[in-house]
Amino acid sequence: MLVEGTLRWQVTEDCPWDLLMAIALRDLAGLHGVGQPELPRGVPEVVPALHPAAGRLPLGVPARLPSAAAADRGSVEQQWVAFFAVVADRLRRPPTSLLHPPHFEALDRAIELQDLVIEHYDDAAAWSRDRHAEYAQASLERHARRAADIVEVVHHREHELRRQAGYFRLDLYVLPLAEPGAWIVGPHTVVVSASMRDDTDAFRDWFTPVVDVLV
Repeated sequence: MLVEGTLRWQVTEDCPWDLLMAIALRDLAGLHGVGQPELPRGVPEVVPALHPAAGRLPLGVPARLPSAAAADRGSVEQQWVAFFAVVADRLRRPPTSLLHPPHFEALDRAIELQDLVIEHYDDAAAWSRDRHAEYAQASLERHARRAADIVEVVHHREHELRRQAGYFRLDLYVLPLAEPGAWIVGPHTVVVSASMRDDTDAFRDWFTPVVDVLV
């Protein structure tokens, strides 16, 4: 996690595991058009591995909802939205993952979503591990630049106003999404595409007006 700021303000940046899992599960189940805002699909595409013994689909074949969930797609969508809302909120998200195999007890009251997770967990976890490793490597290699993208914009605004920033906190979640951009997913919480975060000019173009409002 990247944390920049002072006693008065703080910007955090992370790529939470359960958010990666939420995107992977959504894409594997084909839950398109779900959530407000609707986040783009994950990249690279999340596809099921070939598990003949388990009756899994081969690579390139669109995933389907498990039979129990297919009976009530609306319930799966609602339960996914509720799950995403929890894991996107740093105050509600537990310090460890909510998704503990093999039974996924945290989803006992969301049976259709639990069925979906049981069906797709291995594939979603493999994709999430790879994407989280990519984020960690990028953060290590570009730490100084990413920190500067935040601190320099805030300092420039402070200089413009001839005063120090007041109190604010902003949590950025960097996710591998197919479209560049940023999406507000909760109070003081924004999902930022990895492609935009890697583009200093694009990130600062977005971040500057946000800081203008916050400072």
